[in-house]
Amino acid sequence: MQSSAPVEAGQNYEVTIEDIAREGDGIARVSGFVVFVPNTEVGDEVTIKVNKVMSKFAFGEVA
Repeated sequence: MQSSAPVEAGQNYEVTIEDIAREGDGIARVSGFVVFVPNTEVGDEVTIKVNKVMSKFAFGEVA
């Protein structure tokens, strides 16, 4: 795992969905780090579980 990412796979985070990606996934940020969260809408305040961490972004799901 990249040490630059402020999130870890398997961990839960409280986030607010700030935007929607082209593919339709919600976009949340944890310390500025982008996390894509499917089945969410802008303004949603949700607890997410991070599934996969990449160098520039991560993927999560509503926990």
